[in-house]
Amino acid sequence: MSAAAGRLEALLQLMRRLRDPQRGCPWDRAQDFATIAPHTIEEAYELEDAIAGGEAARIRDELGDLLFQVVFHAQLAAERGWFEFADVAAGIHDKLVRRHPHVFGDAAPGAEADLARAWDEAKARERAAAGAGGALAGVALALPALARASKLARRAGAVGFDWFDERAVRPKIAEELRETEEAIGAGDAAAVEEELGDVLFAVANWARLLKVDPESALRAANRKFERRFAAMEALAQSRGWALADLDAARWEELWTSVKAAE
Repeated sequence: MSAAAGRLEALLQLMRRLRDPQRGCPWDRAQDFATIAPHTIEEAYELEDAIAGGEAARIRDELGDLLFQVVFHAQLAAERGWFEFADVAAGIHDKLVRRHPHVFGDAAPGAEADLARAWDEAKARERAAAGAGGALAGVALALPALARASKLARRAGAVGFDWFDERAVRPKIAEELRETEEAIGAGDAAAVEEELGDVLFAVANWARLLKVDPESALRAANRKFERRFAAMEALAQSRGWALADLDAARWEELWTSVKAAE
């Protein structure tokens, strides 16, 4: 047995012990798929943060946390007689072999765009075989809204419903902004929310056509804002200014100073 296989088996045994009805942990025994799912999503985001920070030790730890989530879900399934962890591993192994005919089969390797198209086509065939109807079927509701918007539009684009290129999206964004302004002018709160949603959906599509992940772009913008705001706080403190007392002109002065210093 390899070191990796041995460590994985030890983790599976640990999970079984945590869920043992007599000797296990009360918290772990009380969990089910629904209660564990939010932790799984959180661990995926914490891994993304570690990757963004380029921290090798933290990436390793977060990968471990995410692996434990997979092991936990597999144990819950095993207790219900649905499947074992080995079935999960076998399933993804076979799926990846099936989706890489240019590596494991007779298909010739192509350009990256051709491979991406072949991947999407393979996934579409799998959805059809599973009885999922429609090009947009199976796009997870739990995805972050921007990521889901991008994926929905990519699915629609794969069957021909798409803009010609990224330049064609700009007028749509302008149109949606005008409609938002009209809703604001009419004092219609529900319409404002709807039109702002259309703006965000159009922007997500623009990002997709520009080959930018909208979630990654917004996360980077969030980090930049956090960094700049912390710098403004430090600068205000160095000048003896209380944040609660600052007017718009002082805030603008701080913001301009911090941006210039970057």
